[in-house]
Amino acid sequence: MLSYPKSSIWSSLDWMTVSIYVVMVIAGWFTIYAASYDFDQVSIFNLSGRAGMQMIWIVISVVTGFSILLIEKSFYDIFAYWIYIFLIFLLIVTIFVAPDIKGSRSWLVMGPVRLQAAEFAKFATALAVARFMNGYRFELMKTKNFAVVLGLIFLPMVLIMLQKETGSALIFLAFFIMLYREGMPGTIIFTGFCTVLYFLIALKLDETFWGVTPLGEYVILILSLFFIYIILYNYKKGRRTNKYIIFSSLGLVVVSVVVSFFVEFNLSRVTLAILILTVLAVLVNYIRFRVLRYLYVIFFAIFSIVYLYSVDYFFNDVLEPYQQTRVKVALGMIDDPGGAGYNVNQSKIAIGSGGLFGKGYLNGTQTKLKYVPEQDTDFIFCTVGEEEGFFGASIIMLLFMTLIIRLIFLAERQRTRFNRIYGYSVASILTFHLAVNIGMVIGIMPVIGIPLPFFSYGGSSICAFTILLFIFLRLDAARHR
Repeated sequence: MLSYPKSSIWSSLDWMTVSIYVVMVIAGWFTIYAASYDFDQVSIFNLSGRAGMQMIWIVISVVTGFSILLIEKSFYDIFAYWIYIFLIFLLIVTIFVAPDIKGSRSWLVMGPVRLQAAEFAKFATALAVARFMNGYRFELMKTKNFAVVLGLIFLPMVLIMLQKETGSALIFLAFFIMLYREGMPGTIIFTGFCTVLYFLIALKLDETFWGVTPLGEYVILILSLFFIYIILYNYKKGRRTNKYIIFSSLGLVVVSVVVSFFVEFNLSRVTLAILILTVLAVLVNYIRFRVLRYLYVIFFAIFSIVYLYSVDYFFNDVLEPYQQTRVKVALGMIDDPGGAGYNVNQSKIAIGSGGLFGKGYLNGTQTKLKYVPEQDTDFIFCTVGEEEGFFGASIIMLLFMTLIIRLIFLAERQRTRFNRIYGYSVASILTFHLAVNIGMVIGIMPVIGIPLPFFSYGGSSICAFTILLFIFLRLDAARHR
């Protein structure tokens, strides 16, 4: 399904985005050469080295990207579900036939070629979600519609987790950024934020006590009450009753704290009882006024309680031991410089040693002596930091931010919901990748193993990101037709 005339495609193509893509791919190629360089390998074109192999994948990706531009734009809308189904099939096959490589079964091995279906599932999911949400009179927050959208997002996510690729699976949470733009209430994002916050507090303060009160449990219950107070106080309907609920509940909390200085008891249990009484009072308001905000408060409180008492189970029985260790190292709960914390420690040393302007291209000692494992894949940003310094790392970050902002601009100018949703999905995925990868490399996030787009070594990664980006460029180029 080719588009005619071809000249109209090139004249309407967003060359600014293409230029940023080319610059990043070339910069990534040179960075891979620097990260994998040894003193016996003198040519960047040497096909026996990582940079040489990446050059082949770059050529394949560029050819694929410009081939995508020649396909009629309607192809991506018409065949969105079929592409999604095919990738779901590949993900299922991968679970059963992929060999165990470093503890995960995520690579389909076909002779000398290894394919990671999880990377390609991102653009397939973006297409399927955009196709479904482009339906006539579609309303995201209708229960059936929202359930289907979540199903389209979580199905590949679950299949990838079954491959023991937690990092790649978490990337699918990026779609919630797009959903927020398309009308999903901020309360859902807020609940997700609380989920992460509660998880971190529960783990960090797991063995800390205030007298006989488990401090982590108590802090989470107090935060839940505080968030409920904010939601109720800012709502006009039933404001007088809301204020009565807030101040009565707050008064009980203050009294319980004062009494605890004279009589030793478990404050968390008393606070839990206060939270339950608050929820019952809100339930009465919901029965009176029948407004969704009160129902959300009730749901949020119940969710907080259930989640609080399930964190231990999730952490100890669901996460793998190495994942538990990585989380504890990131939170500073344990110090394991020779084990789970080794990668991050060496990465921070490499970045810190680069200073303001770096040690110079191919002069990074941490890189040359191979102190940082996975330095040409997940930890490639530490090579930039060591050799190009803060200045070079800032330029790379600026390139990424320029690309993401440009994609948001392009998404906003689309005339169809399909194009806009797909564009925001691309921007969201790239943002999530950038934030998590950089956060992981500098030690503020657990090591979960996801690549830096266009920089990390890997054929599946660069091909998948190229397809993801160029499909949107093709849709944008045809926005006037």
